[in-house]
Amino acid sequence: MPKDLFLEIGTEEMPAGFIPKALESMQGLLKKALEDNRLGFKDVSALGTPRRLVIFIKGMAEKQADTVVEATGPAKRAAFDEHGKPTKAAEGFAKSQGVKIKDLKIIQTPKGEYISVRKVVKGKKTKDILQDVLPKLIASSEFFPKTMRWGSGDIYFARPIHWIVALFGKDIIRFKVGNIKSGAASCGHRFMKPQPFKITGFKDYLKKTKAAYVIADPEERKKLIQKGIEKEAKAVKGIVLQDNGLLDEVANLVEYPVPLCGGFDKEFLSLPKDVVVNAMREHQRYFSVVDKNGNLLPYFITIANTKTKDPKVVIKGNERVLKARLSDAKFYFDKDIKIPLTERVDQLRGVVFQAKLGTSYEKVERFTELAVFIGAMLDQCEPFRPEEKVEEFLGEDYNPKAFDSFSIGPKLFNKMVVGRAAMLCKADLTSGMVGEFPKLQGVMGMEYALISGECTDVARAIYEHYLPTQAGGKLPSGIPGAVISIADKMDTICGCFAVGQNPTGAADPYALRRQALGIIAIIIEKGFPVGIDKIIDKSISLLNTKLTRTPADVKKDVLEFFKERLRNQLMPQGYFFDTVDAVLSAPWHDINDAVKRVKALEEFKKNPACNALVVAFKRVSNILKGGDLKNERPDAALFEDVNEKALFETAERIAPEIEQYGKEGNYEKLFETLASLKGTIDTFFDKVMVMVDDEKIRRNRLVLLNMIRNLYYQIADMSRVAG
Repeated sequence: MPKDLFLEIGTEEMPAGFIPKALESMQGLLKKALEDNRLGFKDVSALGTPRRLVIFIKGMAEKQADTVVEATGPAKRAAFDEHGKPTKAAEGFAKSQGVKIKDLKIIQTPKGEYISVRKVVKGKKTKDILQDVLPKLIASSEFFPKTMRWGSGDIYFARPIHWIVALFGKDIIRFKVGNIKSGAASCGHRFMKPQPFKITGFKDYLKKTKAAYVIADPEERKKLIQKGIEKEAKAVKGIVLQDNGLLDEVANLVEYPVPLCGGFDKEFLSLPKDVVVNAMREHQRYFSVVDKNGNLLPYFITIANTKTKDPKVVIKGNERVLKARLSDAKFYFDKDIKIPLTERVDQLRGVVFQAKLGTSYEKVERFTELAVFIGAMLDQCEPFRPEEKVEEFLGEDYNPKAFDSFSIGPKLFNKMVVGRAAMLCKADLTSGMVGEFPKLQGVMGMEYALISGECTDVARAIYEHYLPTQAGGKLPSGIPGAVISIADKMDTICGCFAVGQNPTGAADPYALRRQALGIIAIIIEKGFPVGIDKIIDKSISLLNTKLTRTPADVKKDVLEFFKERLRNQLMPQGYFFDTVDAVLSAPWHDINDAVKRVKALEEFKKNPACNALVVAFKRVSNILKGGDLKNERPDAALFEDVNEKALFETAERIAPEIEQYGKEGNYEKLFETLASLKGTIDTFFDKVMVMVDDEKIRRNRLVLLNMIRNLYYQIADMSRVAG
């Protein structure tokens, strides 16, 4: 009869961020171990709190299924002598298989007659297999990003293990991890009901843990927290400021959530909203309360892990802590606003960005010029003049607030916005507020810019240049913020590659992968028609005094880095590998154009003509492999066969159409036009020998095929498309 497996690992409190990933990884590792041991099951579920990780597997068989094993031994002539008596080879094979000589069979194979044995291997008991699998799973601790050795033993885990429950049905699976023996006893809430209690299965566990003030299911805890904070907010005539990330984190900080509402002095509402919210969220894990218009109210909601006799005592304690935090914030804010943002820029000379790349001031100078260059590429800005200096953007002559875009022209106005915002966007790093609350960088830059009298376009770009802050995150809404974001990120990427700080599989301290994905996301979302190679060239040129490698090597590595990030971004969207590979093997530096080609090629693959056309193009590419024919034209006077002439004339006819469709980005029509070549190419290969002895004729035919290849080589390497 099928039985259920229940496993609980009880520990000291684990970090909240460890729990979701640990549960997901544990499920995967255990499922694989069961599959490797031929143990079927119906379903796997996982639960967890800061003190326990639980895996429940439903419907497991009591033993492995019996299997039939067939093994082939030596040839018959080696296994038996001329009298039919078994040799040592036959005896050794029989012994290795655990059978007698009489159990050996003669089978016919393509290589002749061989001896064989067919035997039934009895399946092991599931309980015995689990007795081996479970302790190895726990001891491996592969499901944590960081582990430590606790005590004098050799077991590594996120936190010390205090108990292990392992049941198959109602039977205990006996094993030992370090000095902890498995059993059937779990424990309740550390403070409210710490006594151990025995369990008989999953349903019994859920019932008894709830009675012991433990809500084992993270989703249930989240629902309880959401309901509780909404109730507390309603009691003070407010609404919870929704924060799903904080909700997920808090749900993994407690075993028994108890919402409590406290307040703070209204004087702190004079601070920017983000400052107050950040102080509550990042330092105390409090939920903020707002009115129906989104204005902050002087209340917070905290989630306690215990019921107390007098909740007011707990609330008062939290209010004291928050008051200290907000007082610090107000002190730094009042002090910071006394210094205009433009005066803070010079302080960046004393902030080291990276030892080999210099100070943050040097970085700002580089990406300010790069941002204006990108803006000019997009025809949004006037270009940066050789005699100009980036410091001039801090002067009043370059302050966009002092000018009207209609009187000076939109391109000059945008240049002022981009240049000034770029020069100011790191200035808040020298402020006391960002020093105390690092996650407010950019946010405080925007606030201080507005207080300093900068225009809203500049202030918004200062904030938005940090976006996106994570994969799939919010992108800049305006062109200036998007352009500066690309420039800042590109300077970091090219700079790190220039001094040998390339990311590795184990380390990416400057988050270069995330920054490259951010650049790609902005370019795609904004539809920027820019060549990433040109931006890289400009960025490397601005780093000329910092390079420890040749510019060509840096560019090559950075382009390959971006290509892999683009590939990784396209693959999860449902495009096949061969489609993406074919397009990225052609010129791809205009990212939006490359994405359009991927979509068009993916659609063209549904065309019945595509497969045969790909085969034809593969023949073209294979015969040209290793040849260096560049863009030579075939000599029509050397054509000896009408099929050579037909292929040449067809290529000549459709080449202008393909070029025009490429300029228009009409790749659907382009691929349809390419499809018209199929029959002519097939006939050419059927009737014409390319690799003839006459060197002139052979080369001319190769040049003709290269002309055909060039029709599609700039769009996609069709030879890479799977047939």
